[in-house]
Amino acid sequence: MKSTLVDEIKYKVFKSGNPLFVFIAVNVLVFLLINLVVFFEFIINSNSVVSNFIQLQLSMPAKLGDFLFKPWTILTYMFTQQGFFHLLFNMLWLFWLGTIFLEFLDKKKFMFIYLFGGVSGGILFLLLYNFLPVFSTSVNNSILLGASASVSAVVVGTAVLVPNYTIRMLFFGNVKLMYLAIVFVVLDVIGIAGGNPGGNIAHLGGALFGFIYIKQLQKGRDWSKWATPKKKKHPFKVYKNESFVEKKDEGLPSQVVIDKILDKILQSGYKSLTNAEKDILFKVGKDDKSK
Repeated sequence: MKSTLVDEIKYKVFKSGNPLFVFIAVNVLVFLLINLVVFFEFIINSNSVVSNFIQLQLSMPAKLGDFLFKPWTILTYMFTQQGFFHLLFNMLWLFWLGTIFLEFLDKKKFMFIYLFGGVSGGILFLLLYNFLPVFSTSVNNSILLGASASVSAVVVGTAVLVPNYTIRMLFFGNVKLMYLAIVFVVLDVIGIAGGNPGGNIAHLGGALFGFIYIKQLQKGRDWSKWATPKKKKHPFKVYKNESFVEKKDEGLPSQVVIDKILDKILQSGYKSLTNAEKDILFKVGKDDKSK
């Protein structure tokens, strides 16, 4: 019996354990909630008082004094979108680059780069709006909302992780991620002088975080470890010459072996793997999908 679209969405969001689908779902649900309120206000011929109030409670104010009374907004703003196309393009980029990110790194690191990329974008937004004279006339009525800073962190982080990874883009053909990330950053720098300076500043804050985090990860410093509780590690039997150790009960490589392969990808890229190592990654990925 074929599963319905609703069943498939429920599985991906609630049972797959993939944070990418959870983040997309939260963004979509918040957007729908706000716009349903807008719809009902329109039907009863009312001003958008309630919907505006909800959006303001979720959006991050630029003025430091106002932010201190709404500190939760540094998290909620990154799940609140302005309009349909704002939501659509953010979620598409998040899905495309997030999928690539999760091919090479684990879910914990993806959650970390999304959330703290958004936080970094919010902090840079606050700092520049409150301390640069050019924003002195607009700081009182400016707000920040949207997942773009978090998406920028994922895009740039993925490009730093696998710079030569190629994706096919409409009108442009095959494009390496390193060039895509450069274009993202350049457009955001130029955009600061445009009509959405706050948004572009937040994008750059997220991009900077994604760049630094992956660079530190490649040096063996995983910042996500202090943000999550430590799990007890089960002892593994290690053989000399670091030959591949497989679990007899499952026929799958141990987590130690998988971690070594992922570390090798971080240091030298996917192309540096041997055929045996690629087979192991394929085998593990195939097992995860079957669960």
